[in-house]
Amino acid sequence: MKKINKTNAARLLDRAKMPYELVPYEVDENNLAADHVAQALGEDINCVFKTLVLHGDRVGHLVCVVPGNAEVDLKKAARAAGDKKVEMIHMKDLLPTTGYIRGGCSPIGMKKPFPTFIHQSCLQYPVIYVSAGMRGLQLKIAPQALVDFVGATVTDLIE
Repeated sequence: MKKINKTNAARLLDRAKMPYELVPYEVDENNLAADHVAQALGEDINCVFKTLVLHGDRVGHLVCVVPGNAEVDLKKAARAAGDKKVEMIHMKDLLPTTGYIRGGCSPIGMKKPFPTFIHQSCLQYPVIYVSAGMRGLQLKIAPQALVDFVGATVTDLIE
């Protein structure tokens, strides 16, 4: 059995004594999509969530965590954040803004805390999966624990 190295997100959860599990999966550098991750994990795509970073006209950066097969509704995200409009940040800005790369962006442990919004469907599942902060590693965590840890707002975010 290969040793799983802890990510910063996992260390932060450890420090807070939050229960979670690190779940490795085989990365396909040509397919970083959430449906591939769900398939590699053998899990329902609806409980594998992706972390998206947006920028609003008032709030600045914000984080939306949505089911892997869904698209964030920019109007709903803007409304949730108290912005008039929001847009996805450019890929080149992801690492400098969050400390994470595409396919490995976790809602936990970004460079700075940003307002975080998690789609309400997360509460339908006993556990959900989010990136652990690197490609090939997911955090399996109770949705309410994630919401509480990052201080997220649970709301409708998808089209």
